[in-house]
Amino acid sequence: MVSSNPPDKRNYRREYDNYQGKPDQIDKRAKRNAAHRAVEKASGKDVSGDVHHSVPIRKGGSNARSNLAVAAVSKNRSWRKGKKGYD
Repeated sequence: MVSSNPPDKRNYRREYDNYQGKPDQIDKRAKRNAAHRAVEKASGKDVSGDVHHSVPIRKGGSNARSNLAVAAVSKNRSWRKGKKGYD
């Protein structure tokens, strides 16, 4: 099967400008990075997985250490609509 959007025709600059480069997305990315550094500092070693927020930031959670935990990438990034627990 041939992709309808091959990589050589994909406009990465436009994608960045339209979503990733927006100020609110930059702020969210900075918060995720800060949470990862906080967990690494508290544990004293590099964290190989993702840092999971027990209460998601979008639901009022914070970057407090009590709200953070290390989770496998497959568990932290695998939420999809239709799966149990999706909101």
